[in-house]
Amino acid sequence: QVQLVESGGGLVQPGGSLRLSCAAPGSIFSILVMGWYRQTPGKQRDLVATITGGGRTNYADSVKGRFTISRDNAKKMVYLQMDSLKPEDTAVYYCNTDPPGGVFRSWGQGTQVTVSS
Repeated sequence: QVQLVESGGGLVQPGGSLRLSCAAPGSIFSILVMGWYRQTPGKQRDLVATITGGGRTNYADSVKGRFTISRDNAKKMVYLQMDSLKPEDTAVYYCNTDPPGGVFRSWGQGTQVTVSS
């Protein structure tokens, strides 16, 4: 079963930065629209950023101007550069296709991001 693997989370102070990585194996990775999602306890998983195979990006209003999604099709990796982090960015972050559940039917384990002083 193809497995998504997220990494790069951690504890950071408000205003700090983190870079998340997602390994997304598969022969058709380069044509997939990939996204980063986040979830806090008791709430639904929200889409925060997407990127097409050709590199066109889109962001949720809450992260626009602070987060940057990118990808390396040769390495089958998706990244999320998070700058000017706020406490409300605290969540478990996941990657998947947009919409999810197609090629990657199971979610990865996610990576915890905690923004706190």
